[in-house]
Amino acid sequence: MKQKRILLIASIGGHLTQLLQLETLFTNYNYHIVTERSIIAKQLKDRFPVSVLLQGGRNYPIRYLFKFLYNSWKSLAIFLIKRPDIIITTGAHTAVPMCYLAKLFRRKIIFIESFAKSTSPTLSGRLVYPISDLFIVQWESMKEVYPKAIYEGCVY
Repeated sequence: MKQKRILLIASIGGHLTQLLQLETLFTNYNYHIVTERSIIAKQLKDRFPVSVLLQGGRNYPIRYLFKFLYNSWKSLAIFLIKRPDIIITTGAHTAVPMCYLAKLFRRKIIFIESFAKSTSPTLSGRLVYPISDLFIVQWESMKEVYPKAIYEGCVY
């Protein structure tokens, strides 16, 4: 049986920290991690197969737009090279284009909403929820925000 190819994608910081909590699961598969360029990403390359995108917050809208477009094109290149069967993400903005590419290519999308959100949605969660195949929340209260979500506890 062919082993599933998994692409894990998350912005740097808490989103990536949550994603790495799944290490005991994803290391059983052919996996690749995508995150934002940073010192942490450079250190991760010693342990995991990693690709990086530009880091970009929405504080500077015009600069963010260009970074978002660049990251979208780079995400397409990574997607076509890695050809994942499943995308697993904890968000944020870095992950949204990859999720839409996955949907376009009929791949499975698993979105794990941030642990930091217990009563309101993230922007990336709102954008990916309608297209996700599995949407996981880490607080029971978030089932009110995302009715079709699954709650199984926290990743920590």
